[in-house]
Amino acid sequence: MKELDSSSRFSRDGFQAMTTIARAQLLDLARSRSPEGRRAIAETISGLFGGDDDCLSERERALMFDILHRIVADLEESVCATLSAKLADMSDAPRELIRFLANGRPEIAYPVLSRSRVLQDQDLIEVVRLRAMEHQLAVAMREEVSEAVSAALAETRNESVVEALLRNTGARISKHTMAFLVEESARYDSFRKPLLDRRELDPALAKRMFLWVSAALRGHIIDRFGLDDETVDALLEQAASEQFAEAVEPAAPSGAEALAEELAATGGVDATLLVRAIAQGEISLFVGMLAHPLRLKPGLVRRFLFESGGQGLAVTCRAAGLDRPTVFRILTLSRAAKPRPTDVRAETQRALAVYDGIAREEALKVVARWRLDPDYAAAIAAIESATTGDLVAGGGAAG
Repeated sequence: MKELDSSSRFSRDGFQAMTTIARAQLLDLARSRSPEGRRAIAETISGLFGGDDDCLSERERALMFDILHRIVADLEESVCATLSAKLADMSDAPRELIRFLANGRPEIAYPVLSRSRVLQDQDLIEVVRLRAMEHQLAVAMREEVSEAVSAALAETRNESVVEALLRNTGARISKHTMAFLVEESARYDSFRKPLLDRRELDPALAKRMFLWVSAALRGHIIDRFGLDDETVDALLEQAASEQFAEAVEPAAPSGAEALAEELAATGGVDATLLVRAIAQGEISLFVGMLAHPLRLKPGLVRRFLFESGGQGLAVTCRAAGLDRPTVFRILTLSRAAKPRPTDVRAETQRALAVYDGIAREEALKVVARWRLDPDYAAAIAAIESATTGDLVAGGGAAG
């Protein structure tokens, strides 16, 4: 059969005649190695698809797809791009043909990557992981993006790609991926605004992101305005608390906490009552009486009470103004009450060495750092190249 040239195009009007040609003859035509011939048949076939007057039967469409699949690898890029645009909206296009186009150069791949519903999640994830940024952007802008594909796009850590994903209201993003992107927002400013606009962002994640921003501003504020660390930390932590206080319903204080508050209101920390409370196993009362005057979170003081070493408890007692004999009793009783066996005497002596080695003024500075929102303190620790000491860093991250 004579090869086609660019002038010998089939017209739609002549298609009825063409459909009478045997399958073998059509395949012979498709085997033409001439670039002109292949371009002609590809453009002719693609021109028969779509439009209100699409007259192809199911069998004829299958035949056309088969021919295109056989010749597509040898087609010029401009022809492939035209073909991709034609096939992108066809739900019955062969998956392998669409996959081939999706892995082509960006201008070829874009139509099918951004629009074709033939591509499955595994196809899209493979493209995201193996192809260029332009391919990833096309996937991120699809009308619908599944959670699995969104996760793959997030893992690229490409700023433009992730921002496009976050701005796509048709993309579904899992809680796990949202948490990952909130962490990444500590490094990428451009993630923050679109993250805040996502319906999947719950209050806890929103607060964490806000604290990243606050912690990132901390160094700049200290350097620019010459404020001391404690002042800046207090201001930023207060701002964080005010922003998100309404998102969390405050729990009613327990009986022990209410009693601790009442006792503390009468005049600071009562050493005798503290020792009596821990000796009688009234842990909640002890924690409340020690935590409330120092404005520390009860959970943090409870952790100090039973953690190995006892250094945190020793610093807390020094900040509270307790004398050495009282601290010795508290340390001994708390070490003995630990669920796991421990050398009570050795741990108590090590903790007392910390108590003896820190002045109350310094202990109060450490407590001020611990007083910060744990997430904010953790954000500071993650951003600073070095911490201000093991006690401060360790306590600040507790909750």
